[in-house]
Amino acid sequence: MSLARALYSALTWAAQPLLLRKLRRRAAAEPGYGHAVGERFGRYEQPLDSLMPHSSADPLGRFVWIHAVSLGETRAAALLLAELRHQLPGMRLLLTHGTATGRAEGEKLLHPGDVQVWQPWDTPGAVRRFLGQFRPAIGILMETEVWPNLVAGCRRRGIPLVLANARLNARSLRKALRVGALARPAYGGLSAVWAQTDADAVRLRALGAPVRGIFGNLKFDVVPDAEQLARGRDWRAHSGRPVVMLASSREGEEALWLDALKQNRHEALAGEAPGAINNEAFRQRSAVQWLIVPRHPQRFAEVQQLLQGAGLTVSCRSQWGEAPVPADVWLGDSLGEMALYYGLADVALLGGSFAPLGGQNLIEAIACGCPVVLGQHTFNFAEAAALACEQGVAHRVADMGQGVQYACQLVTNAPALAASRALTHDFTQQHRGAAHLTADAVVGLLGLQPQ
Repeated sequence: MSLARALYSALTWAAQPLLLRKLRRRAAAEPGYGHAVGERFGRYEQPLDSLMPHSSADPLGRFVWIHAVSLGETRAAALLLAELRHQLPGMRLLLTHGTATGRAEGEKLLHPGDVQVWQPWDTPGAVRRFLGQFRPAIGILMETEVWPNLVAGCRRRGIPLVLANARLNARSLRKALRVGALARPAYGGLSAVWAQTDADAVRLRALGAPVRGIFGNLKFDVVPDAEQLARGRDWRAHSGRPVVMLASSREGEEALWLDALKQNRHEALAGEAPGAINNEAFRQRSAVQWLIVPRHPQRFAEVQQLLQGAGLTVSCRSQWGEAPVPADVWLGDSLGEMALYYGLADVALLGGSFAPLGGQNLIEAIACGCPVVLGQHTFNFAEAAALACEQGVAHRVADMGQGVQYACQLVTNAPALAASRALTHDFTQQHRGAAHLTADAVVGLLGLQPQ
C-alpha cells in the first residue's frame, strides 16, 4: 500500500463516527438513510451461501455488480441494465448506492435473485468484507464514482472494475491532480473506462485512466414513461395557461426565482415587504402557470413554506386527484414522475444551472419533448448542453431573471415554441446507442458471447 493510500485509509477509518452521525441526521429527514446502516461498513445479515446458489466458476453464476450512487446514476444504470439483461439472460445483479433516493429508485430494477445493498465506506476492512461477501464477476461504476480502496481491493481479487458513462469536468480534474498520488493509481487501476465525450476522455487519460471507448451518454437512451407523459400532456391541454417548470431545483434557486418574478414585473405593487408577492397581482400579471419540482425530496416542505411565505398559494402534486388543483404555483412533491412533469410543462428552466452546481439532466426533458432554458452552470452535462443549444432545443441565459423572461416569452409565442418542440425528437434520436455499446463491452470483458 502506498503512503498516500495508507494515509487516506487512516482518515476514512477515523471518519466512521462522523459518517454515522451524518447518517442519523439525514435519516431524520429521509428515513431511508437509517436502513441497514451496517451494510455501509461491510456487515451483512444474509449469509453468503444463500446468495450464491450457482457455481462460482461460472461468470453468470456470479453477480454483475453495478454501483449507482444517486438518483441520476441509477436511472442511467437502468438503461444499461436493460441491455445487459437482453444480452445475458439470467444474469444476477448486485446493485449498490450511496443515497436514499438512489436506493429507492434502484428497488424498481431488481429481479428475483438480485441483491441491493449500500456501497461500502471506502476503508480497507469494509471493502474486503463487501468483496468477500458477494464475489462479483465484474464491477461497473457509473459516471464518476472512483474510490481508491475499492479499486485496489478489486485488483487484488482479480475482479475487473470499469467506469461506465464516465465523465470528468475540468474542475474535478484540477481537484484530482492536487491529490495525484492518490487519484492516479485509482484511475489507473481500473480495467476499462468508457467515456461520454472526447473532452471527458482527454481529462480521464490525464489521470492515467485506461479509456477504451467513447460511447456517448447513456441518458440519451432514455424512453420516457408513455403513460406519465400522456397524462401530463392532457393536464397541460386543460390548464388554461401555458406551463413553465423550474425542474429539479436546488437549494437557493427557488429564492432566485422569486426575485426574478419581481424583476420581470410579476411582482406586487411597490412598497411591499421584501420577499412578498401580492397574491392578486401575481394572478393578474402572470401569463403562465408555474410548476416547481425540487431535486431533493427532503426539501419539498421547505420549498412549500418559502412559496407560501412569499404570499403565493401552492398546490402539491401529492394532493391532486384527477387533475392539478388551481393555485399560483404547482409543487411537484413526488418521486419517479419526471415524465409526467415534463409532459405537463411547455418549457423547463433547468435546476442546478442557475447556481454553480453543474446542472441537472436536460436530456430527460428533451426526450419528453420539452424545450429547456439553461443558466450558466452546466458542467455536469457540458457537451449535451452545448449541442442542445446549437440545435435549438435549449437556450442559454445569463441568470434566473433572463431565464424567467425568456421562458415566459417563448410559451406565449406559439410558432417559436412549436418549432423548438419539433426539434426535440430528432435531437434525442441522433445521440442514442451508448447502452448497447457499453453492454457489448461488458460482455466482451467477461469473455462471454451475447445470447
